Amino acid sequence: MKDLDWGKLPFGYVPTNYNVRCYYRDGKWGEIEVCSDEYIKMHMAAACLHYGQEAFEGLKAYRCPDGKVRLFRPDANAERLQSTCRGICMPELPTERFIEMCEKVVRLNQEFIPTYESGATLYLRPLLIGINAQVGVSPAHEYLFLIFVTPVGPYFKGGFAGNPYAIMRDYDRSAPLGTGKYKVGGNYAASLFAHQIAHDKGYASEFYLDAKEKKYIDECGAANFFGIKNNTYITPKSTSILPSITNRSLMQIAEDLGMKVERRPVPEEELETFEEAGACGTAAVISPISYIDDLDTGKRYDFGPNPGPLSKKLYDTLRGIQYGTIEDKHGWTRVVIE
Repeated sequence: MKDLDWGKLPFGYVPTNYNVRCYYRDGKWGEIEVCSDEYIKMHMAAACLHYGQEAFEGLKAYRCPDGKVRLFRPDANAERLQSTCRGICMPELPTERFIEMCEKVVRLNQEFIPTYESGATLYLRPLLIGINAQVGVSPAHEYLFLIFVTPVGPYFKGGFAGNPYAIMRDYDRSAPLGTGKYKVGGNYAASLFAHQIAHDKGYASEFYLDAKEKKYIDECGAANFFGIKNNTYITPKSTSILPSITNRSLMQIAEDLGMKVERRPVPEEELETFEEAGACGTAAVISPISYIDDLDTGKRYDFGPNPGPLSKKLYDTLRGIQYGTIEDKHGWTRVVIE
């Protein structure tokens, strides 16, 4: 293993040995290539640079206490990437090829997989970009799909602890019939300014309401939202919300634990009825929300400084499945290294 201080890793980029690549040319995908170069040689008129034909995913590999290394739901990431491809006119990468490349890049960089005790993980970043030179607005005809990996620590410095959020009414992450349900870089670019304002005011992240009416909860920065009350897990339903694989998994776990699950429009005023609230996604798993401030009205929705008992149970159960310490009833994990 690499001589890194696994317990002090940021959620950032650390160089590793190899990435894997696959090109789409002449209407078909080529062979998988192993590359040690961190850079991409690309034409200055590449379609991804000018017209945003770019999509990405995020998933993790876990070094488990039984000595094995597991991936969590790579098939779901492949399916979500395919949905994004359909949405912005890119060729779909077959699920089998996606998983093969995920497993290959993990094995090639296994010395960078953090120890179980550290709580750090190996983060995989699949990326698909249009690379041929063009000036007219149209889909590209050549693409590069690649996956690089980097060891990462917790997304929030405090780990599994409550974080404050701020409702930003003057900014939208995406429109109801836009690209919000696709994992494309433009959605994140649209959130940077609001995120900076929230951060400068002392919040962990911004909190979005729906772009059309400003009545319903949309997303927490780059993560899905959930609230808990009366033993019910409630998460917003909207055409502008990214379908989080973590949220999908938590909904299933909530049902397994005997909770009710509701996926529906959630009006802002319902926030004051929740006993617990959180943001969820691959990077943080669950980031409990301590409070949400509505910067326009001065209203504060308080959920307490500490993670609630059901949020903790959901978090511990999902982490246990990912690390192989809790039974994987739904076949979500794949052993990459025995």
